[in-house]
Amino acid sequence: MSTLSNTPYSALEVGQTAHFEKTVEERDIQLFAAMSGDRNPVHLDADFAAGTPFKERIAHGMFSGALISAAVACTLPGPGTIYLGQTMKFTRPVKLGDTLTVRLEILEKLPKNRVRIATRVFNQHDEQVVDGEAEVLAPRREETVELKELPPISFG
Repeated sequence: MSTLSNTPYSALEVGQTAHFEKTVEERDIQLFAAMSGDRNPVHLDADFAAGTPFKERIAHGMFSGALISAAVACTLPGPGTIYLGQTMKFTRPVKLGDTLTVRLEILEKLPKNRVRIATRVFNQHDEQVVDGEAEVLAPRREETVELKELPPISFG
């Protein structure tokens, strides 16, 4: 079993960075649609998507948002972080097969363990696809946690 460690509020520094990477696969789009209930055909139907300005299927915008959440929860500040807010501007479409990198940067330490973080997402061509900012409640103490195994998921 693997583990994750956090960075507590006291150890966070303005300018500190981290990143998180994931390639968008067909399975991700199907699972996100099932989980969220967002069955917009621009994400699921190639014929429909061909008639849109994108000319092909694209990932859900909030899929990128979910990756930002994963980056905050798993890298910086890490386990124990609580989301207080998030802004996002979608600047380019995300396509199936794109490899997305979430880049986090600590912008400001606020009172009461709150932290402002730049949350930017880039594709494999280093083109920005999301620009945003999060406010989180950082963990008070350093901690290492064991990651639970996820159950197998199948489509039937």
